[in-house]
Amino acid sequence: MSLPLFPVFLKLEGRAVLLVGGGRIAAARLPALLAAGASVTVVAPLVRDEVAAQPVRVERRGFRPEDLDGAWLVVAAADRETNRAVAEAAERARVFVNAVDDVESASVYTGGVLRRGGVTVAVSTEGRAPALAGLMREALEALLPDDPSGWVEVAARTRLEQRQAGVPISQRRPLLLRALEELYASRPVNEATW
Repeated sequence: MSLPLFPVFLKLEGRAVLLVGGGRIAAARLPALLAAGASVTVVAPLVRDEVAAQPVRVERRGFRPEDLDGAWLVVAAADRETNRAVAEAAERARVFVNAVDDVESASVYTGGVLRRGGVTVAVSTEGRAPALAGLMREALEALLPDDPSGWVEVAARTRLEQRQAGVPISQRRPLLLRALEELYASRPVNEATW
């Protein structure tokens, strides 16, 4: 039995990320990396036009361990043998690796992600059932309001007020819930429903 994973969201803006692979899977992973502001280098002998057309540095060759120099994260989206070589080199270099569809080689797993109105929800099956994570994300999408940005604004303002007032962390959540209830109590009935 493996230990539970530590869930985390990464700030990749301006940070070097290595994407090993230039095919369909790499093309699918690239938009999220770019949206996060990562500085992406793609290394692969063959690179799809849609990947090369993105704002990335492209090295049309096989992976070399020194490609990890300076990388904060590596996504191995190549064949299984290459992914394993990348994972072994990443382990030695102390760089986290997302080895696509290779649970044993990965030290990072991506999940089903839902972004809406300043809220990000991610679901993970710890790499064992990615399709299930996607289905669960879709279920959560149906439950969340269309625009939770009002929640985020109230929560951010309440947090600041609580910190300035020295409210202990253990008392903050009930006060936030009360502030959110007031947000909906002040709206007309047809706007307060989802």
